[in-house]
Amino acid sequence: MTTGLLADDIRHRLGTLTPAERKVARVLLAAYPAAGFETVATIAERAGVSAPTVLRFVGRLGYNGYPDFQAALRDELDVRNASPIHLYEAADEAAFPQSPGGLLAHSAKLFGDAVAQTLTELAPHDLQTAISLLADRKRRIVLTGGRFTHVLAQYLGLHLMQLRDGVRFLPDRDVERTAVLDAFGRRDVLVVFDYRRYENDKQAMARLAQERGGKVIVFTDAWLSPTSAHAEVVLPSRVDTPSPYDSLVPTLAVVETVVACVVATLGDDAHRHMKQSEETARRVGLV
Repeated sequence: MTTGLLADDIRHRLGTLTPAERKVARVLLAAYPAAGFETVATIAERAGVSAPTVLRFVGRLGYNGYPDFQAALRDELDVRNASPIHLYEAADEAAFPQSPGGLLAHSAKLFGDAVAQTLTELAPHDLQTAISLLADRKRRIVLTGGRFTHVLAQYLGLHLMQLRDGVRFLPDRDVERTAVLDAFGRRDVLVVFDYRRYENDKQAMARLAQERGGKVIVFTDAWLSPTSAHAEVVLPSRVDTPSPYDSLVPTLAVVETVVACVVATLGDDAHRHMKQSEETARRVGLV
């Protein structure tokens, strides 16, 4: 049987699949994970392929039949929906080292491996698409995050504001938020940070942006937010951590990489914008 996360495994195998099998993969990814619980006949119909093609695809993933595939998906969903309390209660006593020395050693390996694995698994094409959207000065960018991840949305957004115009955060107040979303159009990019336990409003916003012709970039965990179904680009990160709370360290590494790529892409334009912003801040006494 295959190991790791199903969505990751499917994405990484796209280049090795037959055209018919690739259609099955895209149907599953477009509505992941819900599509995986449909019948073989339903998936075959949606993909425009035969039922045996669906079964061959599942076999390619390393499963002994469709029930085996769905059982693995159920196990993954249990982890996907886990809360910090569930993770804490489910862990054995050795999961979270108590001594400072033990914790430092554990964290060094855990965070190092998680960052390396996240950056290694990031598809270059997806990263390039995200950079192209964020560096396109004709597009307006709106960023939003969740309970904890709003800090990363702000971190990315503040950097982008120093590099280009047309960047803003989704307002907190309902009337302002509605006005921004209502004005969303083809020139707009919605950047969403959404990690387990996923927030329903993020999926609704992404769907609206997609329907309006805009582009959606989703930063999420390895289990993929439902928002991913409406995204142009999905940038997943590992969340391995020495505590019951998911780590955002690997995501920060992805954000830093994105910022560096945007700087390189904008080149002299980024430099000029940074100098102008610095001068403005100096004139009004902010630096």
